[in-house]
Amino acid sequence: MSGREIDFIKAALAEDWAVPLGPDCDAFEHALEHFVGEDKKVAALVSGTAAIHLALIACGVKPGDEVIVQSFTFCASTNPVAYLGATPVFVDSERDSWNMDPQLLDEAIADRIAKTGHKPKAIIPVALYGMPYRIDAIMSVAAKYDIPVIEDAAEGFGSRFDGRVLGTFGRYGALSFNGNKMITTSGGGALICPDAEARKQIMWYATQARESYPYYQHEEIGYNYRLSNISACIGRAQMTVLDDYLAHHRHIQALYEELLRDVDGITMHTNPGPEFDSNFWLCTATIDPSVKVKGQENAYKQVITGAVGGANGVTHLSDSATTDCQPNDNVEALRMALNAANIETRPLWKPMHKQPVYRNSPAYVNGVSESLFAVGICLPSGPWVTDDHVRYIVDQIKSNILSD
Repeated sequence: MSGREIDFIKAALAEDWAVPLGPDCDAFEHALEHFVGEDKKVAALVSGTAAIHLALIACGVKPGDEVIVQSFTFCASTNPVAYLGATPVFVDSERDSWNMDPQLLDEAIADRIAKTGHKPKAIIPVALYGMPYRIDAIMSVAAKYDIPVIEDAAEGFGSRFDGRVLGTFGRYGALSFNGNKMITTSGGGALICPDAEARKQIMWYATQARESYPYYQHEEIGYNYRLSNISACIGRAQMTVLDDYLAHHRHIQALYEELLRDVDGITMHTNPGPEFDSNFWLCTATIDPSVKVKGQENAYKQVITGAVGGANGVTHLSDSATTDCQPNDNVEALRMALNAANIETRPLWKPMHKQPVYRNSPAYVNGVSESLFAVGICLPSGPWVTDDHVRYIVDQIKSNILSD
């Protein structure tokens, strides 16, 4: 934390601003606008999911429509499409960035038009683990078909492509300030809007869509999506240390790269080229199937009773330890070994086109996301991860790899 969170909160409480709206929300939005630049306007909201939901509404998405979504992502990128009764159409990744494949995107759009007679209503690329998508090529495809782009930069706050902040290329850009993101408002998010008029429309929907009467009159469905003033206090304080956090994550990434360089079969995911500037929100690595890990024979032998992501207690107990698409045994064995050493790691996101809930959604796949899910792992990289922690993590990784 920056150390100023309590000061901002105390000041707000002293001035009776413990309310949904207030001057700290305005100040937080102005700080975000200054950071992202490009004359964009920002609406502070309760989550990144809410931001995507409202962006889809603003783009006119309705029941029966289709929306192109990157398959290799978290469900928050796709669920808002379903909220609106629309259908997500999944597009796989290209191998360098792990994000939406522009060529496959073009092929998917052409095929949807041929099959349905209608073009998709929006395109949602995702900055997976902070890595920029090939937004230049994606915007070119979008312009070809005149389809708006909603950038899901929830994991990519502070990442840049060709020097420009993610979330400012498309019509809208979604950010997340959840507790595990680059900065946090405890829970929260924001939508980067093209101009003041677009922001005004978003904020109308975010505050229950009220009409101008001396009583509550509603002619459209609105949502309770406005960020609270107290949460914005935390965000204001976090913005004062954003540059430090970005530098820290990039330093931790570089240290992992250095310490794992001599470990055969483990490869860190790095910026594919000079135009990519990831925030390295999470540091990710791939483990070659040939790598043997201690306890590998015990992988997937027991049903997991909890869940990753702090969801313990609110998950359904599975009746099987395995699914038809899961990380390799050596990845799961390493996750288990590191967990026993008090190191939390996670698999990569399971591709959405392999999620049972989306089994009937169209998908244009090339095998990249499934192959990466099989071999990938996320390593600790947050603000409290020190150099000594990284050295300990790498030592534990090395000690659990079996030599030939």
